[in-house]
Amino acid sequence: MPKGYVIVTEAIKDQAGMEAYGRAAAPSMAEAGARVLAVDASPQVLEGQWHEGRTVLVEFPSVEAAQAWYESAAYAEAKVLRLAAADCNGVLLAGFEMPPRQG
Repeated sequence: MPKGYVIVTEAIKDQAGMEAYGRAAAPSMAEAGARVLAVDASPQVLEGQWHEGRTVLVEFPSVEAAQAWYESAAYAEAKVLRLAAADCNGVLLAGFEMPPRQG
């Protein structure tokens, strides 16, 4: 089963609010088996345009685990804090597993 990845861009309007979000979200993320892989306030754009602000990459054991976390009651209160403190975009991606090499 492929891992699930959540990528969020955050144009932060309220730093203290984002810090409160981080404290509120951490327990639900740990319970879901999430690992924050990257946080970057100014990622290097290789092609096209990227959203302004911070980009966060979070790994989950599966797409289903990521979806369940995002929709969970445990995360709902934290999500409200994030949406109040930043303009956000988010996506859920399925991890890619290389097929076995032939021959």
